[in-house]
Amino acid sequence: METKTRKLVYSAICVALAMVLPFLTGHIPQIGKMLSPMHIPVFLCGFLCGWQWGLAVGFVSPLLRSLLFGMPAIFPGGCAMALELACYGALSGALYSRLPQKKSSIFLTLVVSMLGGRAVWGLARYVFAGLQGGSFPFSAFLAGAFTNAIPGIILHLILIPLTVIAIERASGKTIARTKETNV
Repeated sequence: METKTRKLVYSAICVALAMVLPFLTGHIPQIGKMLSPMHIPVFLCGFLCGWQWGLAVGFVSPLLRSLLFGMPAIFPGGCAMALELACYGALSGALYSRLPQKKSSIFLTLVVSMLGGRAVWGLARYVFAGLQGGSFPFSAFLAGAFTNAIPGIILHLILIPLTVIAIERASGKTIARTKETNV
């Protein structure tokens, strides 16, 4: 019971961070959106709490933020982002709990999760554009998922591993190995 309560509290903190962090970068024209601040707590939730909690926090966060603050727009952006972040949270939790207990596993998990989430985002945007009678060309996918996201990708590749390592050191154990998650 203690582990479930801890994961619930961590997940609630991650949702709260996903609501607040975009305010910190939103006032920076152009760069603020590129930093993808809402992604950070979702990745951390996957690492800290496992794939189920990461998936839930990732899916709920953009939709809740859209309802509370109007950003991102609920459709198509918020819905596509919800699927993307759900994938980030699920993959980061599932992969990290399965890989060897090495620091390199954090980076591998993060990179694979980023690629998977961006693929889900692109597929969702393509489907949503089709539903609206529009199109979502591959060039728009590359720009949205990679070119425009470079500052955020760099930030995530630096900040998330450092945070996971610091939390593991502070707790004295590898956090992913303390979960009761099964994929």
